[in-house]
Amino acid sequence: MELLEQRILKDGKILPGGILKVDGFLNHQIDPALAYEMALEWKRLFAGEEINKVLTIEASGIALACMAGYVFRCPLVFAKKSKSRNIADDVYAVEVESFTHGNTNTVLVSKEYLGPGDRVLLIDDFLATGAALVGLKALVEQAGGQVEGAGIAIEKAFQGGGELLRAQGLRVESLARIAEMGDDGSIRFC
Repeated sequence: MELLEQRILKDGKILPGGILKVDGFLNHQIDPALAYEMALEWKRLFAGEEINKVLTIEASGIALACMAGYVFRCPLVFAKKSKSRNIADDVYAVEVESFTHGNTNTVLVSKEYLGPGDRVLLIDDFLATGAALVGLKALVEQAGGQVEGAGIAIEKAFQGGGELLRAQGLRVESLARIAEMGDDGSIRFC
């Protein structure tokens, strides 16, 4: 998606450790017009799929997933990284490693909001190693639902997660695929 690629080139910053900082428009401060255009593109890419739920992990994927839920006219469910007192013990849970945060979280979804018959589109802001999508897919499978695919804003293709997931049969549609990030701040798209 050229609109997103141009925004990455204009406002993205490369940090040490393979981190691409896009928090000025994607996951701290959010450009709603860009998020809406991205959701429309996912709707085009997944046209014909009978998606009835959108699923993401808190927190940075929520805004994009909310916009996707709006465009697909279905609920957004987000996996929580901690259990609060208002969530019953009846949950699906899975361990997920975070490349960006360098930690592992037990993410969970209440069984009230995900179940058999759900046809789910996974949405996330980044795809690096694929751990988040593997975890989300496992939650849907625990619930007896079906994953229709994954919509990703930015895939760091050089980290291999996307190819691994595609090889396992998951349909992954990334709006910007980065082949390489240089030490000089350069970005090369696939």
